[in-house]
Amino acid sequence: MYQTSITNILVDAGSEAGKVQFPPHRSVNSKFKRCLDIVGSLVGMTILAIVFIPIAVAIKIDSPGPIFFSQERYGLQGRPFRIYKFRSMVNEAEQLKSLVNNEVNGLLFKNKTDFRVTRVGKFLRKTSLDELPQFWNVLLGNMSLVGTRPPTGDEVAHYNQHHWQRLNVKPGLTGEWQVNGRSRIMDFEQVVDLDLRYQKKWHPMYDLLLIIKTFYVILARKDAY
Repeated sequence: MYQTSITNILVDAGSEAGKVQFPPHRSVNSKFKRCLDIVGSLVGMTILAIVFIPIAVAIKIDSPGPIFFSQERYGLQGRPFRIYKFRSMVNEAEQLKSLVNNEVNGLLFKNKTDFRVTRVGKFLRKTSLDELPQFWNVLLGNMSLVGTRPPTGDEVAHYNQHHWQRLNVKPGLTGEWQVNGRSRIMDFEQVVDLDLRYQKKWHPMYDLLLIIKTFYVILARKDAY
C-alpha cells in the first residue's frame, strides 16, 4: 500500500526518484536498537503522562484548537505514517503557510519568526516538549529514538534520487541534524549529508552518544526555534 502511495506522489510530481530502490540500512534489523527504542519510548511516555495536563491546559488557554497536531509523514523506504506532536501553531497554520517566507534552501521549510507559532508553542519548541507525543510513534515502530527527520509528502514529491537514501533508516526523534546544527542549518542538502553520515557511522553505541548529545542540546536550548 505504501509503495502505491509513494508512486502516486512521484508520478504526480514527475519525479524519476521512484526508479531507484535502496536497501534498508543494517540498523533497521538491529535488536539492540529496537530494545533501546522500546525502553526509551516507555520512559518518554511516562514523562508525557506527567506533563500532559499542564501542557494541554496551556495550549487550550493560549490558542483555540486541538491539543495535538497530527500529520502524515514518510518513513523507512517511503512508508507513510501519522506523526503526533503537541500543537505549537495556530489551528489554521497550514492555510497560512503561503504567507510565510521559507528561510531554508531546498526541500525544508523553516522561518525563525514564523507568526503562526503561538506563545506556548515557542516555549514547547524551545524545550522540545512538543516532540513528546512522538514517543508513541517510536513505541509503535514507525520511528526510532535516533534516525532521520521524517519528511512531508510535499518534500518527497520533489526528491531527487540521492535524497531517497536518507530514508534507508527509520525516522528519529533525534539525529545528526538535531545535535549538529538544528535550526542553524539553512540548506536541505546539508541535512541530507548529515543523514548519510549517520548511516556510515552508525553503531549501537553511536546512537547512545547522539542521545546524550541531544540532552545537552535540549537543556542548553541550543539552536531551537
